[in-house]
Amino acid sequence: MTKHEPATDEELLDAVGPAFGKLRRSSLLEVENPISQKDLGRTLVLNIVLEAEQGDGREITVGGVAEHLGVDPSVASRMVSDGISAGYLVRAASQQDGRRTILHLSPEGRDMMDRFRRHQRAAFEYVTADWSERDRLDFARLMLKYVDSQNALRQR
Repeated sequence: MTKHEPATDEELLDAVGPAFGKLRRSSLLEVENPISQKDLGRTLVLNIVLEAEQGDGREITVGGVAEHLGVDPSVASRMVSDGISAGYLVRAASQQDGRRTILHLSPEGRDMMDRFRRHQRAAFEYVTADWSERDRLDFARLMLKYVDSQNALRQR
């Protein structure tokens, strides 16, 4: 047992929440092609738009961003405006309801997300470099299962 590993199952489960808070910050590790703090924040919105475009074809609005991130619509509006100003997002008319404005990734936004995905993988590989391949794959599988379960709860 390492000095940071909780001694009991209860302590282990209590340590999960704080560990999640540390995960986002750890993605700033100095790996090849680091992502700036500003662009790291932008990827929160870009990822929502990208997942919708790649998934079920949902149209993402500023309100959808606010709902997904659990923030006030004015906060989401500022985040989206920043993504547009940076050239990563574009606004478009909804094909389902012409009164609505939806969001799409620009080619620069797609490039940013490709770069971010490479950065995330490099950070994961760096952090887990001394893990066994089995532990790496088990952790990755369980993390994806956790995210899928969390998304299923959100959709209820």
